[in-house]
Amino acid sequence: MRLQTEYDVVVLGAGPGGSTFGKKAAAAGMKVLVLDKKKEIGTPVRCGEGIAEHSEAELGIKVLPNAIASTIDGARVFAPNGKTIRLKTPSTRGYVLERKLFDKHLAMDAVRAGAHVLPHTLAASLIKKDGKPAGVKAVHMGEEIEFRAPLVVSAEGMEAKIAREAGFDAKATLYDVDTCFEYEMAGVPCEPYIDLYFSTRIANRGYVWIFPKGKDVANVGIGIGGNVNQNPKVQLDLFISEHPELFKRAQPVEYKGGIISVGAPINEFVKDNFMVIGTAAHQVDPIHGGGIGLAIEAGNLAAESAVEAFKKGDYSKKNLLPYEEKWRKQTGPKLAKRLMLRKVLEKLSDDDWNHIVGSINEADLDKVLSGDYKPVVAKVLITRPTLLKVLGVLTGI
Repeated sequence: MRLQTEYDVVVLGAGPGGSTFGKKAAAAGMKVLVLDKKKEIGTPVRCGEGIAEHSEAELGIKVLPNAIASTIDGARVFAPNGKTIRLKTPSTRGYVLERKLFDKHLAMDAVRAGAHVLPHTLAASLIKKDGKPAGVKAVHMGEEIEFRAPLVVSAEGMEAKIAREAGFDAKATLYDVDTCFEYEMAGVPCEPYIDLYFSTRIANRGYVWIFPKGKDVANVGIGIGGNVNQNPKVQLDLFISEHPELFKRAQPVEYKGGIISVGAPINEFVKDNFMVIGTAAHQVDPIHGGGIGLAIEAGNLAAESAVEAFKKGDYSKKNLLPYEEKWRKQTGPKLAKRLMLRKVLEKLSDDDWNHIVGSINEADLDKVLSGDYKPVVAKVLITRPTLLKVLGVLTGI
């Protein structure tokens, strides 16, 4: 297949954000190239694969049935001593995906809209013209190729190599990442709930998750603060050994691992002729590192601004900036509150976790997840006022 080399925009990464951008920009008439370094889009999987049901309507997507491994009714939070809170509301309904299929469907939708998608292609360096981004030098199946475009979009994920070359401060500190390890396991008794186990002894500044993917198949994983001296695989194996009631018949059929961002977004998303979206921009939930829905949202918003810039024939920062302004107005405050909550939760001891989970109920947990912290904090402080030093920041006390 003879490759074209001139485009209106080159998108780096065919994950949810990159493919969403590609679809929307191509549908509006832009000549779009989406590059992905992997031979197979959607691999390797580095997350629990969950997405909320309400995301379909909010983001304008349709999750195809064959990309859904299981339907989720709610979530359960487990304290170190085994105390549990179950939350089952419309907002907690969702799916555990087959990410390999989900991401591939999004890439196919971009192709159907007119985008060119090129897997097995590594963006090696940025091309500049008159000091501004003008495309990328890439390697496709061992062949060096230059792809020229007046706009480059980084949807590169955590690596964000080209974004950093373009001058974006996209490098994360150890404090702002979690190291993760996950098994896909067969032989795990499953219910339609996402289970989250908190314990500083097992997962310091993180937690263990069990995401059911079927009757007896689940993603069983762990996230640990990058600045913490714990090995995620060792700690996950310890958790499994301490829960024989769940894992006595279970065996892993796939190993997964990686690093996820749990910090604040980068300080700017656009420069002249360049945009950054999704995990590359650290647009993730700081509590759990989830970013599928956030990447799709960013892809849509960025494409809107890119299309307007295309119509004007001017990809200056001024014309790309509406994407960043809209994102920071509608999504930024929610993630800022979640980051504040993460920084509080990481200070809790196992005894604190036992007390909190034993003191609140389903309605309280729902309030916390919606960002209404004050009444729940007040309830916890009645029986443990010493937690004021830790929890007070959530209410301004």
